[in-house]
Amino acid sequence: MGKAFKIEILDTTLRDGEQTSGVSFATQEKMSIARFLLEDLGVDRLEVASARVSQGEFEAVQMIANWAKNNGYLSKIEVLGFVDGGRSIAWIKNAGCRVLNLLSKGSYRHVTEQLGKTPEQHIDDIRETVAQARAEGFDVNLYLEDWSNGMLHSPDYVFQMLDSLKNVGIKRFMLPDTLGILTPTQTADFCLQMVQRYPDLHFDFHAHNDYDMAVANTYEAVKVGISGVHTTVNGLGERAGNAPLTSVVAVLHDKLHIQTSVRESKIYQISKLVETYSGVRIPNNKPIIGDNVFTQCAGVHADGDAKNGLYYNDLIPERFGRVREYALGKMSGKANIRKNLEALGINLDEEAMRKVTERIIELGDKKQLVTPEELPFIVTDVLKHGQQEQHIRMINYSLSLAYGLRPLASVKIEIDGETYEQSAVGDGQYNAFTKALWKIYKNLNKPIPELIDYAVIIPPGGQTDALVHTTITWKLHDKVFKTHGLDADQTEAAIKATVKMLNQIENL
Repeated sequence: MGKAFKIEILDTTLRDGEQTSGVSFATQEKMSIARFLLEDLGVDRLEVASARVSQGEFEAVQMIANWAKNNGYLSKIEVLGFVDGGRSIAWIKNAGCRVLNLLSKGSYRHVTEQLGKTPEQHIDDIRETVAQARAEGFDVNLYLEDWSNGMLHSPDYVFQMLDSLKNVGIKRFMLPDTLGILTPTQTADFCLQMVQRYPDLHFDFHAHNDYDMAVANTYEAVKVGISGVHTTVNGLGERAGNAPLTSVVAVLHDKLHIQTSVRESKIYQISKLVETYSGVRIPNNKPIIGDNVFTQCAGVHADGDAKNGLYYNDLIPERFGRVREYALGKMSGKANIRKNLEALGINLDEEAMRKVTERIIELGDKKQLVTPEELPFIVTDVLKHGQQEQHIRMINYSLSLAYGLRPLASVKIEIDGETYEQSAVGDGQYNAFTKALWKIYKNLNKPIPELIDYAVIIPPGGQTDALVHTTITWKLHDKVFKTHGLDADQTEAAIKATVKMLNQIENL
C-alpha cells in the first residue's frame, strides 16, 4: 500500500469545478461552499481560485481568507498561481492567502511548444518563483500540468523536473491527468514510479474523467502510495469533470480501508448545496447522491431486504445522510408496499395488501412510479371507497378534444348485465361524458343526481405526473353524499368517482 494510511483530500470545486461550462459561483455562494467543506464536511485542503482572474474572484478569495484566518483554517486555503514574475504571488498575498499551488509544465511538449523554452529555462523560472513565494512566507505546492502525457511520452523530462526541484522547498508535488487519458493500469505504474523514485516527497494525484475512469484511477494512485487526492463536489469540472468527492471517499473507506477526514454524513448536504448553486443537476443514478440510488424497485429486492438484508451492500444510505426507499409501481410486490406502509404507520391484513398491490400495479402501468405520499390515498380508495356491489360497470368510453370544436364523449356501460351506449358534446370532456351518461339514464327513466361540488387534490409531494384524487359531491332526493376517484389522469379520476356514485345509487 505504501506509506500513507490517511489520505489528504483537496477539494477543488471552487477552482477546477467552476471551469464547468455555464457554472459561475457568486461570492456569497463561494463563501458558503468553502465554509461547509471545511467546517462541516471536514476536507483537509481547499483550492478556491486561480490568481489574477478578475476583481470579483479577488473579492471572493479575500472573503474566504478573512473567514479562514479568524477560524484557524488559513493554512488549508490554496490558490492556483503561475510562473509570472511574482504577479500571482502578489495577488494571492493581497487576498490574504498563504498557500500557492504553482502551475508548471509536466510534459516536454508543453514546455517547448506552449512556453517556447528549454526544460532548463523553465526549471530556473520555477526555482525563482518558489524562492520568492517562500520569502513571503508561503507554502508552495507544484502542479506538473499534463504530467500524464509527460510520463507517456517524455518521462526523462518529468524526472529531470523532479530531480532539479525536489530540494527547493516545495511541499507537495501534484500529478494531474490533465486530459483524463490514463487507464487504471497506467496510473498505478506511473504513480508507483514517482513514489519509489522519490520516497521522501509528498505526491497528490489529480484525476479528470474524460474516459469515465477518474475514480478508478484515483483508487490505483492511492493503492500504490500516493498521499493526497483531488476531488470536486458532484464531479464538476471542465469537459467530463473531475473525480467526484462522494465516490472517491466511499472507495477509499470501503475498498482500501484508508482513513480520511471527511464526514460521510454530510456528503449529501454539500452535494445538494452545490447542485443548487451551480445549476448542474445531479443524475438520478449518480452513486451515493443520486435520487434513485437507494431505491429498490423490484419486489423481490424488498423481500430480500426484509430477510436479513439480502440486497444490502456496504453503501448503507444512513452513512451519507440518506434513507433507503422502496419504489411503488408495476414492479412492486407486497414487500415494497409493506415497507412504505410501515413507514407511514399503516398496517393491513393479507387480503387488503392484495387489493392495494393490484391497484398499485394497475396505476404503475399508467405512470412510472407511485410516490409514498400517494399511498394513503390509494389505500383509502381501495379499502374505503371500493367495497360496494357493482351493478354498473364502465365498458368503454372515448373522449375527444379538437381545436374549434366542443368536446365529444362516447360512453358504453353495463347495467345489470345489459349494455347501453350514447354520445354527447359538452363544455368540457367530463361534462360531455356526463351528458352522454344522462342520455342513457333518461331513456331508462333512472334518477339523475345533481353535481354539487367537484374537488381535485394532488397528494403532498406530487409532481406533474402525480396521482389525482377527485372528490365529487352529489345530491339526490335531498340526500347529499360524496364519491372519490384516484388516477394519474384527472378526467379518469372523475369518471371513476362517477361510476362509484352510480353504484351507490343502485344500492340505496
